[in-house]
Amino acid sequence: MNYVENILAASSSRKSVSAGDYIEARCDVVLMNDVTGPLAVKEFLKRGKKVKNPDAVVIVCDHFTPNKDIKSAENVKFLRDFARKHKIKFFEIGDGGVEHVILPEKGIVKPGDVVIGADSHTCTYGAIGAFSTGVGSTDAAFAMLTGKIWFKVPEVMDFVYTGKKGKFITGKDLILLTIGKIGVNGANYKAMKFSGPVISSLSMDERFTMCNMAIEAGGKAGFVVPDKKTSEYVEGRPGRKARVFKDGASSEIIPMDISAVKPLVAAPHLPDKVQAAEKMNHVKIDQAVIGSCTNGRLSDFAAAAKIMKGKKVSAGLRCIILPGSQNVYAQALKAGYIETFLKAGCVIAPPTCGPCLGGHMGILAGGETAISTTNRNFVGRMGAVTSKVYLSSPYTAAASALKGRIISPEQL
Repeated sequence: MNYVENILAASSSRKSVSAGDYIEARCDVVLMNDVTGPLAVKEFLKRGKKVKNPDAVVIVCDHFTPNKDIKSAENVKFLRDFARKHKIKFFEIGDGGVEHVILPEKGIVKPGDVVIGADSHTCTYGAIGAFSTGVGSTDAAFAMLTGKIWFKVPEVMDFVYTGKKGKFITGKDLILLTIGKIGVNGANYKAMKFSGPVISSLSMDERFTMCNMAIEAGGKAGFVVPDKKTSEYVEGRPGRKARVFKDGASSEIIPMDISAVKPLVAAPHLPDKVQAAEKMNHVKIDQAVIGSCTNGRLSDFAAAAKIMKGKKVSAGLRCIILPGSQNVYAQALKAGYIETFLKAGCVIAPPTCGPCLGGHMGILAGGETAISTTNRNFVGRMGAVTSKVYLSSPYTAAASALKGRIISPEQL
């Protein structure tokens, strides 16, 4: 069996499973947020009164927080009250951040876990070797009731990355390259395995970025088989012990030679419309967003600060910095990155999803264009339906913010 099959076999108490099997798996983590959580809780309350395994359930309010209006405040209060009653982990804004940043950071997710979240980017946790996937609110309610969830065991597509990585090439460029190659439906209901010498060289932050966007290719999950870097990341964090599973043959192997890859952007209105940033110099931008669950970790801000240090963002351009967590914010402050951004003319937001989903703190008006390190650029994703979003790495977003148009960091 391969890595995914071994995890799912263990979590369903079977000796073996194969792609296409239907199983009922034990959930190690069940995640909800302030958008999907109220729906899940209301569905749960129709069917039961007791959460099967409260220790496995986590609520992170991050989409519309700090509360942007009365409705969002009421939703957060509803979830907070539910969490207190059932002794469920609930992260207040002063101790939290964006869900997909703080769960690994706080040791809640471990290698070998089965994780479901009522959020499509739950696939992020595959970076530390969890089988993690997004589900609907009804599925989350069922998991709270029973402690289990059903799956069809997915096939595994193994993307093997080789070649020399360019100076400004990051995990974001690699996942954009991958989505551009196979398309937004190229991995439908398959687990995307990221492997090869290039992946071994990537930081954990970059692996989180790649796994985060597996869903943008239709992936059921994205993952990296745990290695020494994974162990070093997990070591010393609180929580359960990690479980070790062996890997085996994948259903499909896709070679990915990155030797000639340049910094990339995904043009509106799909993440697979991938172009070299240097070919998009004609695109003027009104806003740059650096952060989110995709690129809101410390190394992302280190990259952006390296580009912006001693410089100013283009006149009339808004540049919004979105730390992924309070911890990341504090580290970026200590490292001097926040000062660099402030001197460059950026605004620092609290840890939140904010403008990524068109929530708040950076909504685009009609006809405006943004470059963003987030994960989606659908029609109206960040605001008005006539606005446009280009996806990129922190290097490319920062460089573009300085010039007021899309450029490659190589062009500075």
